[in-house]
This record gives sequence, structure tokens and C-alpha cells, in this order.
Amino acid sequence: MGWGLRLRALLAGLFVLLAFSAGEVLAAAQITQVKSVRLWRAPDNTRLVFDLSGPVQHSLFTLSAPNRIVIDLTGAHLNGALNPLKLKNTPITSVRTAQRSPSDLRLVLDLSAQVTPKSFVLPPNQQYGNRLVVDLYDQGADITPDVPATPTPDQPAAPVTPTQPVAKAPVPSGGKRDIVVAIDAGHGGEDPGASGPSGLHEKNITLSIARELQRQINQMKGFRAELTRTGDYFIPLRGRTAIARKKGADLFVSIHADAAPSSSAFGASVFALSDRGATSETARWLADSENRSDLIGGDGSVSLDDKDHMLAGVLLDLSMTATMSSSLDVGHKVLTSVGRVTSLHKNRVEQAGFMVLKSPDIPSILVETGFISNPGESQKLNSSAHQQALARSIAAGVRQYFVQTPPPGTYIASLRDAGAVSTGPRQHVVRSGESLSMIAARYDVSMATLRSTNGLKTDSVRVGQVLNIPATALAAQQ
Repeated sequence: MGWGLRLRALLAGLFVLLAFSAGEVLAAAQITQVKSVRLWRAPDNTRLVFDLSGPVQHSLFTLSAPNRIVIDLTGAHLNGALNPLKLKNTPITSVRTAQRSPSDLRLVLDLSAQVTPKSFVLPPNQQYGNRLVVDLYDQGADITPDVPATPTPDQPAAPVTPTQPVAKAPVPSGGKRDIVVAIDAGHGGEDPGASGPSGLHEKNITLSIARELQRQINQMKGFRAELTRTGDYFIPLRGRTAIARKKGADLFVSIHADAAPSSSAFGASVFALSDRGATSETARWLADSENRSDLIGGDGSVSLDDKDHMLAGVLLDLSMTATMSSSLDVGHKVLTSVGRVTSLHKNRVEQAGFMVLKSPDIPSILVETGFISNPGESQKLNSSAHQQALARSIAAGVRQYFVQTPPPGTYIASLRDAGAVSTGPRQHVVRSGESLSMIAARYDVSMATLRSTNGLKTDSVRVGQVLNIPATALAAQQ
């Protein structure tokens, strides 16, 4: 073979080798790495989140005897071993992986009981990159299954069937049921919400305040508080209002902690729903930020299936108008009360399109308890004393609203009808951690009135000190 032919053959081989190598590099670049897995347990479901280096296609199916869930990822590779998970109190006994081919990964969830799975992928956000989310609902959980028990391409989560309106809490003999307040701790699970300069997460602050608010409200005779979430797990935004409706809520209060690009922003806010959207640029930004958390569809609403289109629209408009009016009323009372224990961002109730406020049948408010992005307020929000003060002030505003407009058939309504809503002069013994502003908020009186009634020259009080509460104050919390 001549040198010319040899050279051409060598160049041809080199070209094939380079082309093959380029193909391998391109294929490798398109492979998504499964980097880690996280787990949260909720009362009726378990959520797994697989962190990915990029987008991925997946399919899911179930197997029985023994119970398993199989998830196939196309164009994916496991980046080392998955981190260990705390599987106690979950239906998962183990998580196994198998690389079926260089570009196909299989995940197997071994189960101790049957579950109904849902799965979907999420794009990157401010906290995380691409993710694959797998929700495992316990038997009996109130969901609409959207994954069959045979291998099929994954589809986005289907809209939840509209819920039927739930009657308020049963009325005991004598017609004196409790007023039910649903308290929603914002964010949770893999959705941490805003973060403070020291790494403090909104989801933890909101849960602490929500628990304290529940305790405060449950100390008031004639009231009962229910939490939408009781631990660190995620609930879709529409799912939160659905829980409130199932609890027979008379009021929905969502607790949040604000954030802003500027660390100097400060103060608490109260929001009610606006059908025109936000009333300020800040409110619009907040509404968009909150609504991005809800990535599973769903439509919880009053049942209008038996109404014609026009009548249904009229009834819904009337219900929403009345609900929004009540929301603004209770929001104003809560804002005024909160302003007695902390600075306010604005001295009026703002209105925005927060998803959790869109119940046409339950008055709803969203309380931004302060700016977690502000170092000073972040420290206060992490203080149990400040959390107690905020909870007391919110509870006082809620109570003031319902004392004036109690739902029929409630204990508070019976007090109003009997003319026993207010009490005569009474006394309050100052306890550890209480301040004059906290006591004023509890009894819905001004600090000036308390100072005048008790002859105080300053706002200082001491443990064990006895304060006289004016006769005009609302009935004491029992």
C-alpha cells in the first residue's frame, strides 16, 4: 500500500475515532445525575425528593406481593450511593437502585403497606435545582389517584376534584358550638420559604408561631384552633384551604415571615384577598413569590354543580364579596392588635392574590409577622417571648372580630344574645414574660387606658403585680 493510501486510511480511522469520542462526550453531557434524596413524613403521606443535576424523563408503576414502587429514569445516572434516610414511621422499608444501562436508572421503593403514589418533576428555584418528587399517600388518605398500577409515561398531577362544602363543627345540645379557627403555618418540608441572614428558615418560624397561636386560642372559651400542618412537611396551597374546610373553619389565618431584597425592610403586615390583584408593588411581588410554592393543581370550591352557569356565577360572587368583606374586617382588627406589640410595615390591611386566601366561603387573612431578611427582626422572630406576644395579639384581634360578629349557634353568639360578652372590672396578675403591651393586646385595650386605670407612670410591670382591667374590655380569655 502506498504512503498516500496509508495516510488516507489513518486519517479516516482517526476521524471515526474522534466522531465516536465526540458522541460519547455529547451523550455523557446529556446524562442527568441523581445527586441525593430527601424525605418528609406528613400525617397521611410521605414525600421523597430526588435532587437532580438537570431535567429527566421518568415513568412510575406499582407492584404487589411484595409491595413496591418502581421508578424508571431515562437519561439518568446515579452519582454514587444515595444518602441514608430515616424511614421510621414511613411505609418505605428500603430504597434500591439499579443502572439498567449507562443512561437508564431504576429506583425501587420497598414498602410495608400499600400506598397511592403521585410523581412529578420540578424546575430549579431559588433554593434547589431540578427535582423529582414522589408522594406516597397512605391508604384512606383523601386524594384523587393519578398513577395507574401499570407502567405508563408520567403525567403532571391531575386537578383535585372540587371538594364539597363541609358543615361547621357539630352543634352540641344548647346550640353552643365552638368557633373554629384554622391556623396555617406557611411553607414546610422541602419548601423552606424565606431565609434569614443567620440561616433561619421561615417554615420553622411560622410553625412555632402557629403552635403558640393555637395554644392561645384554645385557652379562650368558645374557640377551637386547628393547624393545617403539625410538622415539617409540605402541603400544596389549595390543600391548606381544603384542610380548613374539612375542619369546619370559621376563619383561616395563614402565618408567614416576610423577606425583601433590602435588609432594612421591617414591620408586620396583614393581607386579605383582592380580586383585582395586588394593591402595591410589594404585595404583587409577595403574592407571586408565595404562589410559586403551589406546583400541584387543584380547585377547592363551594359546590355549584347543581346550579346553571349564570346562577352559579352570581352565588359565587355574592359569597366571595361577603367573605372578602369579613376578611378585611378581621384583618383590620388583627393588624391593630399586632401593631401594639411590634412595628407595622403598613398601617392598613393590604390586598393581594395569595392562593391561600381564595376561599369563597371562609374569611381568610395572611399575617406577615415581620421581615426575616432583616437581622434585627429575624432575631426577634426566633425569640419565644416575641412569638408569644405575636400570637397573643393575633388571638386578641380574632376574638374581637368574633365577639362583634359571632357565627350563629356558637357559644360566643349565645353570650352576645344574653348581653354577657363584656365583663365588669376584673384583675390580671402579671406572669413571667408578660409586658404591658401584651396584656393590653390580650384584653383589647390601649396601653394608655391600662396606665390610667392602674396609675402607672411607665410601661414597666413586674411579675405578680395585679392590674385592674377596665369594664369596657372584652371578656377575659378563659
